[in-house]
Amino acid sequence: MSYVEHLKELHGLPAFDFPAPEEKRELPGAGEVAWRLAVNPYGDSDETFEELWERFLGAVDPAGVRAIVVGPWGEVYDGDSGEVVDLLVQARDRLTGLRAVFIGDLEMEEAEISWIQQSDVTPVLDAYPLLAEFGIRGGSELRFPAVRHRHLRTLRFEAGGLPGHVVRGVAASELPALEHLDIWLGVEEYDGDATVADLVPLLAGGGFPALRHLGLRNSEIQDEIAAAVAGAPVVAQLTSLDLSLGVLTDEGVTALLDGQPLTHLTRLDLHHNYVTEPVAERVRAALEPSGVEVDLSEPGDTWEHDGVVHRYTAVAE
Repeated sequence: MSYVEHLKELHGLPAFDFPAPEEKRELPGAGEVAWRLAVNPYGDSDETFEELWERFLGAVDPAGVRAIVVGPWGEVYDGDSGEVVDLLVQARDRLTGLRAVFIGDLEMEEAEISWIQQSDVTPVLDAYPLLAEFGIRGGSELRFPAVRHRHLRTLRFEAGGLPGHVVRGVAASELPALEHLDIWLGVEEYDGDATVADLVPLLAGGGFPALRHLGLRNSEIQDEIAAAVAGAPVVAQLTSLDLSLGVLTDEGVTALLDGQPLTHLTRLDLHHNYVTEPVAERVRAALEPSGVEVDLSEPGDTWEHDGVVHRYTAVAE
């Protein structure tokens, strides 16, 4: 299955494609949907993203807009998301009801995830102090220096490779309301050079007092992460833990089970990994009687060459 698909909803609102100039469609109320704004550089229209943006703000009540999903802003492998960030910042006095933003909503047919050129996205958080949800797809050129934000509840990074400096920026941020943190770490080949050491401040707990869901996913160092999580103080405050989409093996799962108790969780997601059935059964036996929902579905594919078994994260290029 594809793990990189268009968002179907954001902030509890269904995604709605803002129509092209030639389309004649009745628009929903400004706050009834998550508005998806996208231009197709290979389509019939020559409309730029800035022109689309101004047309959108003129067609709806900006003050009523609650969620915006940004798709292609042009040739995303050639031009970064800086223009998108600037336009969002410039519109802060008009988009007074904005509570959720996702930048980079592209499927594989539009651009591989590693081709999406991002930028420093933190000015969006500075411009919208009441923003509750923020998501980014694509790690290339992404920057996220440490920020302070009082109201952000959900932060999500989807990447085939997430730079270590981004992880360090997140870990050093002050986000007292953050409840849901989801990070796809990716692989080193696509700039995913984050290490367990980069995660230590996050795993130590205390930095995000409201955190209840932690996802450290899509990583080729998943066994090391699992071992670190096994003794991490932050786990005690979580209700769900997600280590899916990576190359987790029996070694990492065993370290996780031999660590601190996990029976307080409501869900443990280990799907798309490389766990043998005996160890998977051990996980179920240890946690499911306590009411923990365990997902060990969709084992990852392997490839053997010259006696070496190769394992793959779910999303890379």
